Amino acid sequence: MNILIAGGAGFIGSHLSDALLELGHTVVCVDKKHNLENPRCVFYEQDICDAVKLDEIFALHKFERIYHLAANSDIQKSEKNPSIDICDTLETTINILNAMYKHGVKELLFASTSAVYGDKREILRENTGDLRPISYYGGAKLASEAMISAFTAMNGMKANIIRFPNVVGPRLTHGAVYDFIKKLRKNPKELEILGDGKQEKPYIYVKDLIEAMLFLPFEAGMNIYNAGVESATTVKKIADMVCEEMGLKDVEYKYTGGSVGWLGDVPRFQYDLSKIHTAGWKAKHTSDEAIQLAARAAL
Repeated sequence: MNILIAGGAGFIGSHLSDALLELGHTVVCVDKKHNLENPRCVFYEQDICDAVKLDEIFALHKFERIYHLAANSDIQKSEKNPSIDICDTLETTINILNAMYKHGVKELLFASTSAVYGDKREILRENTGDLRPISYYGGAKLASEAMISAFTAMNGMKANIIRFPNVVGPRLTHGAVYDFIKKLRKNPKELEILGDGKQEKPYIYVKDLIEAMLFLPFEAGMNIYNAGVESATTVKKIADMVCEEMGLKDVEYKYTGGSVGWLGDVPRFQYDLSKIHTAGWKAKHTSDEAIQLAARAAL
């Protein structure tokens, strides 16, 4: 197939690009920065918020399927500047949908997030109601889902929405593992940990997530899937695992305090994964295994 990956130069996008190319597809990536190493991928260093340029790319390549991964992936970054999420996540979605409508592209996979559910203690199912995101990131993702729902219904599109948790692995660019390694390289005796270290979340290995994206069929309408792991890892345990992989002992942990790491942080949640498991996909790695593999790849 002739495929576009929006946000294809990022952490997850670059892995997806490699996988699609291995399957024999023609892959075009559009991203604001160029981090790709695969020479078989056609790359446009272009802001997807520029609707005119995006339309030109669609006209040139005649895409059959879109993987939309473009977004602000750093929740903390937009705390003081909501326009980052409005542009990088919601506006990119609207521009992609408009281009799909104009050029007759019918298949879309959208990378969504656990953040759309908000701060809930119940087990999160795809049909969980009363969604109230507590971050601009989650709000922009949920608004994007709403627009995809409308375009799908109005234009006979096939859309897969994959809501996944924290993703880790080779080429990691942000998150606890990345931050801890960066801090410990600067000062191997001391480590600042945001919050109280008790935040506990599922972490999925990036290659497992890519397999889920490629496994799910494109069926009529908009189909939502939680993709994740059944286990979870605390922030303190991540710090312990990173220190162990770096060969560091007696590191002094300094907690900033509070039950969350930052404004908009959801300290813990649990997915119901029965829908995607019933479809036939299950992650190969546990949350702890994903963290360990990510730490080793980053060192």
